[in-house]
Amino acid sequence: MPKVSVILPVYNVAPYLDEALKSLENQTLKDIEIIAVNDGSTDNSEEILKKHQETDQRIRYFNQENRGQSAARNLAMKYAKGEYIYFMDSDDVIDIEALQICYNHAKTTNADFIFFDGETMLDEGAQPLSWDYKRTNLVSDDRQDGLKLLNRMLDKEKHNCVVWVLFIKHEYLRNIQLSFYPGIIHEDELFTTLLTLQSSNIFALKKSFVKHRVRKASTMGKHYSKYNLNCYLTVIDELFRFQDSPIIRKFARYTLSKVFYTGHVIPLSEKFGVFWRAIKSGYLRYIGWKATMVFWLKR
Repeated sequence: MPKVSVILPVYNVAPYLDEALKSLENQTLKDIEIIAVNDGSTDNSEEILKKHQETDQRIRYFNQENRGQSAARNLAMKYAKGEYIYFMDSDDVIDIEALQICYNHAKTTNADFIFFDGETMLDEGAQPLSWDYKRTNLVSDDRQDGLKLLNRMLDKEKHNCVVWVLFIKHEYLRNIQLSFYPGIIHEDELFTTLLTLQSSNIFALKKSFVKHRVRKASTMGKHYSKYNLNCYLTVIDELFRFQDSPIIRKFARYTLSKVFYTGHVIPLSEKFGVFWRAIKSGYLRYIGWKATMVFWLKR
């Protein structure tokens, strides 16, 4: 059993994939496996995976038709044997000591998962993000309860849903039977929230390990459409299906107010259907009047 399974969904990242794989191959922690899933790439990403697999037996890759990042990660999880799981984006770069330090910290604390910080690097033509991936300074080094942690992050407007700043015990994932919701983007919002709320054994590692690439063509780099809003609504649907509680209502208010405020950029013809879905679901109270006015009136 390897100490860590690194799960790497791959889709049309040929210009960046070699650098990402090298940052994994050069890890000071050698007892790892790298499970890549080529999600129907139309560039030469598969050739790059094959080249690296030939020189590093720790790499396995699978091909599937383009089904999205959730399906790619779920497929990789079926084959993962590691004691811990790390989900990496295939255009990111990870510090060469990251997995060793994370593993040591996770073993010492016996955490369900640990979280750390990340940096961003902008591709040419990409827009700077209005947020960052630094939040470990908001908590102590002690054990964190998931409910209290999520409450604090929402209050400080520092909730961070991305999975590539998490280092997760495989046994914990099995116990809560958590996987990624297929067919949507923003799937990390659902995954990390469910991951957090079901644990009272979380630790922060106050280091920055990942350089996260922001690309013009990435999910975060694309303009909003009704698809983005519908995926966020699905996330909220699933969270309420899990639990109707004050923290889920707080999360819904935090998320949907921002999502619909930003959603003013979508064409008017697309607004009616997605807003009607929100009304039917009873989510207008979480969107709020300010975001509603901006959604409909701002151009």
